[in-house]
Amino acid sequence: MRWIRAIVSLVLAAAVFWGLDNRHGTFPALGKLLNPFSGFWQNGSRSDAVPEKLVVPGLREEVRVVWDARHVPHIFAQNDHDLYLAQGYVAASLRLWQMEFQALYTAGRISEVIGPLGLQRDRFNRRFGLPWAAENAVRAFREDPRTREIVDAFTAGVNAYVRTLGRKGLPVEYKILDYKPEPWTDLKCALLLKAMSYSLASYNQDAIMTQAKAALGEEALDRLFPFFPPLVPPVIPPETPLDFTPLPVPAREKPAEPAIGAAITPADSLLSGFDAPPSGTFLMPGFQTGPGIGSNNWAVSGKLTRSGFPILCNDMHLGLSLPAIWYEIQLSAPGVNVRGVSFPGAPLVIAGYNESVAWGFTNGTDDVLDWYDITFRDDSRAEYLHGGEWRKTILREERIKVRSGATVVDRVIYTGYGPVVRPKDEPSIAPASIPAGAALRWLAHDASDEFSALYALNRAGTYAGYVAALKTWDCPSQNIVYADRDGTIAIWHNGKFPLRWKGQGRYVLDGADPRDEWRGWIPHEQAPHVKDPERGFVSSANQLPTGPGYPYYIGWDYASFERAARINELLADARNVTPADMIRMQGDVLDVRARAVLPRLLDILRNETAGETERMCFEELRAWNFEWWAARIAPTVFDELWTEIDRSTWQDEKKGDMKRMPVPASEMMVDLIMNSPEAEYFDDRTTTERETLTEIVQRAFHAAVANIEKRLGRFGEAWKWGGVKDTSLGHLGQIPGFGRKLPEADGVGHVINAIDRSWAPSWRMVVELGPEVRAWGNYPGGQSGNPGSRFYDDFVDDWAAGKPYELVFLRSADEPNPAVVGRTVMRGGK
Repeated sequence: MRWIRAIVSLVLAAAVFWGLDNRHGTFPALGKLLNPFSGFWQNGSRSDAVPEKLVVPGLREEVRVVWDARHVPHIFAQNDHDLYLAQGYVAASLRLWQMEFQALYTAGRISEVIGPLGLQRDRFNRRFGLPWAAENAVRAFREDPRTREIVDAFTAGVNAYVRTLGRKGLPVEYKILDYKPEPWTDLKCALLLKAMSYSLASYNQDAIMTQAKAALGEEALDRLFPFFPPLVPPVIPPETPLDFTPLPVPAREKPAEPAIGAAITPADSLLSGFDAPPSGTFLMPGFQTGPGIGSNNWAVSGKLTRSGFPILCNDMHLGLSLPAIWYEIQLSAPGVNVRGVSFPGAPLVIAGYNESVAWGFTNGTDDVLDWYDITFRDDSRAEYLHGGEWRKTILREERIKVRSGATVVDRVIYTGYGPVVRPKDEPSIAPASIPAGAALRWLAHDASDEFSALYALNRAGTYAGYVAALKTWDCPSQNIVYADRDGTIAIWHNGKFPLRWKGQGRYVLDGADPRDEWRGWIPHEQAPHVKDPERGFVSSANQLPTGPGYPYYIGWDYASFERAARINELLADARNVTPADMIRMQGDVLDVRARAVLPRLLDILRNETAGETERMCFEELRAWNFEWWAARIAPTVFDELWTEIDRSTWQDEKKGDMKRMPVPASEMMVDLIMNSPEAEYFDDRTTTERETLTEIVQRAFHAAVANIEKRLGRFGEAWKWGGVKDTSLGHLGQIPGFGRKLPEADGVGHVINAIDRSWAPSWRMVVELGPEVRAWGNYPGGQSGNPGSRFYDDFVDDWAAGKPYELVFLRSADEPNPAVVGRTVMRGGK
């Protein structure tokens, strides 16, 4: 009996130890996690200590890293190889888990970490061709000796850091999720670029627009979605003369109503497709695409500034997450001394400044993604029709390893255009508008080398150097603003643009007809651009890039007018501008849309309030100054009212089998309210009466107040905009307790201070050029990716309040500066 008890005790003890040492579903291995010597206890703030000396294999000469009080590294090397190797080492020491998790997610490998919850997203990312796109980019990297050296050095630096880690030193997320880092590769650098291309250059409405055209006709859609809408000031002033002779533009040879139009079936989740993934899907915060994406940038010339030198401003709007998308860094070596922000998993500085120039980005949102309806020969999909001939497809077998499950094999068909993301016999697998049976032609799939452009931008010293750098930036298209200490300001709407007829790609195209293919490329020197305009400023806010005078078609679905109009309004009145003025302007929350329409709406509602709650809502709107402050109730009421007006006006326009009516941009509604109150669109087609704007607004107001009251309870504190908006910074791995909420954040997506629910200015920067460059910046997060570090989210509160930090910019590693708190000497060795 004694032996039996001993054996049972041993078995139970073994079972307990096995249970503690292994993960069970999404539940972490508690034994490993709680181990006092190597568990999460080791991930406290002591990891913030700055080492005085480091041995980093691969370094050719000594590298010195100076750390400032905000934990920003300033790297001084004696050659390019060591500069980027040190950057890779430092980036990994700050953000290793984030770098790898983002790369695995983009590659369609997240199921290897989180199990079946990631399978649906892995399938989508692979079918969308993101790993294929990254492989093509790596080919371009390796063909350019300079880019190859940069990426190889950065990769070596990351791996040098990884090799220093035992279990004790692993970032806490590895311990919670119970896995280990892999070696870093150049493919992972490319994957992070393609993740950004997905966020910035994949949103499209081709499927739903095709279905709408089949029901309503192309002429009706051209009226609702004009190529040159009212109220929108183009990025390039319309009076800017062309400095080139345009190429012949392809003629449209297709009939207005292609036969395939009625056959397109949009995704089942179109109504909420960009707000929430299908049930059971893991969606990483920050990795999103949709119509809410945006950014602002502008530069003012010295004739408008107090100092007499240009000031450049940029705030790039991306998905909110912790760790933050960006980290700050300075890189210095012979021929370069550059400061700004970068992605942790990529070399170089992406947006920033050096001693001579500054530059920044906003998304171009041009149409570089088309869908082609494919006619397969038979159910094997081994051949497809093209130009009267049958062409062979290519089968790419995607093997998705699932943690604690069997490997899933997904066979993706590739045509000459690209992958067929959603076969006709399958339901939608992701929250996106994917036409069934269509092949994806996406510029981001093509081999390109954006690192080459960044390398040249980091070293640019003149306008000519800036323009030369932009030539290798293909995708995503960007409005790249520029200023230099010689006084030049400029902006290029930059990218690689297909040569197409007007409107080509607005609807799903016919994959069998070669006339629907892209016909070549717009020469880079003919991309929209302006240098030193007479008005004294350049600006962009993702809006329409040009007026009707530009000879080429590059897209139609741009940001609405509000941010661009407000920026230009403020800059047109600017005199003796200082950096402090520009910082305040980045925090501006005035809504030009509300300012334009609300007086008209209040006139309609003046005698139409029913009950105390509606009367109080009316009074809130009447007293509102059109600014989206978190502590005000009026923004909540106006937001709901506008949503109801939109819904009441457009959703009854759908006909036939349409899933929904695509909603025209806000400038179209503003124009109708102000100039066409009797327009046919205000008629509710579900009733026998003929409604006008008056009836629509009255109904919308009653519905809006009722909606808010039902959702939030009685009129009061709970109605304040900050709490309703509920801005959140979610943790990339969705680990509870590692994110942040910001209920007091002012702003909304369509004002300059575009802090929305999950999108916001991810990096604000103001740079004053001159004999000595000065700059200010901030982002929602902190330099460290360690949730136990005091540098994890220490910038967030100041960022939300619109308070940037003056950026430390050193000319040498020995320069005295009161902000310097530590120095690290790196030397090569084994």
